[in-house]
Amino acid sequence: MMISQFFVLSQRGDNIVFRDYRAEVPKGSTETFFRKVKFWKEDGNAEAPPIFNVDGVNYFHVKVVGLYFVATTRVNVSPSLVLELLQRIARVIKDYLGVLNEDSFRKNFVLVYELLDEVIDFGYVQTTSTEVLKSYIFNEPIVVAPARLQPIDPAAIFTQGNKRMPGTAVTKSVVANDPGGRRREEIFVDIIEKISVTFSSSGYILTSEIDGTIQMKSYLSGNPEIRLALNEDLNIGRGGRSVYDYRSSSGSGVILDDCNFHESVRLDSFDSDRTLSLVPPDGEFPVMNYRMTQEFKPPFHVNTLIEEAGRLKAEVIIKIRAEFPSDIIANTITVQMPLPNYTSRASFELEPGAAGQRTDFKESSKMLEWNLKKASIVGGGEHTLRAKLTFSQEFHGNITKEAGPVSMTFTIPMYNVSKLQVKYLQIAKKSSSYNPYRWVRYVTQANSYVARI
Repeated sequence: MMISQFFVLSQRGDNIVFRDYRAEVPKGSTETFFRKVKFWKEDGNAEAPPIFNVDGVNYFHVKVVGLYFVATTRVNVSPSLVLELLQRIARVIKDYLGVLNEDSFRKNFVLVYELLDEVIDFGYVQTTSTEVLKSYIFNEPIVVAPARLQPIDPAAIFTQGNKRMPGTAVTKSVVANDPGGRRREEIFVDIIEKISVTFSSSGYILTSEIDGTIQMKSYLSGNPEIRLALNEDLNIGRGGRSVYDYRSSSGSGVILDDCNFHESVRLDSFDSDRTLSLVPPDGEFPVMNYRMTQEFKPPFHVNTLIEEAGRLKAEVIIKIRAEFPSDIIANTITVQMPLPNYTSRASFELEPGAAGQRTDFKESSKMLEWNLKKASIVGGGEHTLRAKLTFSQEFHGNITKEAGPVSMTFTIPMYNVSKLQVKYLQIAKKSSSYNPYRWVRYVTQANSYVARI
């Protein structure tokens, strides 16, 4: 695989990092890319796809924490490989800088360019291993002051007994020491699940799927072996049954359709006691990726109704019910619903006493938007929005075919839908300096959460 250029742009289009490996692509490629992405109107989509071609140049990009990571080339390369490369470059840079944002890039541009020169040589990828790169990287990172960091995500709060550790504990560089020159021996484990659910107009679940990752970030020196134990009732595969056949799935534990493991994971005892053995490389890496289509209870139930209310009027009712326990609080929820193109005005009505909620009608894109802040989204709660629409012309036919579907985005910290759990984490080599916290951060996010009308 060969690329011509690599660059990182801010949300404003500022050039933060630029490397031209082969001098095959015009120097104005950064402006061309940003202009194309910012004003994309092709294919009827509001957002540019991750891959597109302009004047014979292929542009590949991923967006990570608001920054555009971009690669260009004139040759025909595998799109999935280039996109994976961009994600890995972002991960390697994060491992060394501790945190990914525009400020950390600008403070550490010498280190970033040193990393890029080792990762890619004349357009060809050499390595994306944080562990391997340690032998070739000599610059120390300049740590971004905590005050300059973005506010701590509620999902990044860890608790062990009455001990609370903010998410900045995992925003350290893998090569930086704590003040005083000592190194904190720590390891962090996350289970991150992205769920996709489609509801029918009457609220029934049509499709449901979980894409999950057990992610680890290691700051342990000496390369100790680690054992990670999962649910004993974990099953892989459905024994030839259809992925939508749930007749014998109840009571049979956690059933994953398929999974794959990091190259460092040994599966010697996985079949017998569901434990994984590994020597974790430095930095952040996925221990295990998995997919699940077993029937599960979605965290939110969505009901939507739209009906005519006169010659040039209609009413929309959206009801959201939180199906998770009352001690769980979700982060900000955003609900969006495309409205008919001839919608000229929308007025909103929330339930009495509603707090932390905001509604908006984006006239340019004909989009209804409903935002619910963290404090208002407690497990077991129910929220309703009524929107009265005014049209600029009479509608003909079925209005439900011209509106919707409703989509949701959300993050629920310390909650996972699949019930996959890390039972314990053991470090084989005992050391008084090791500090393994006996917790796992669970995070559930919406990948595609859609309700038809």
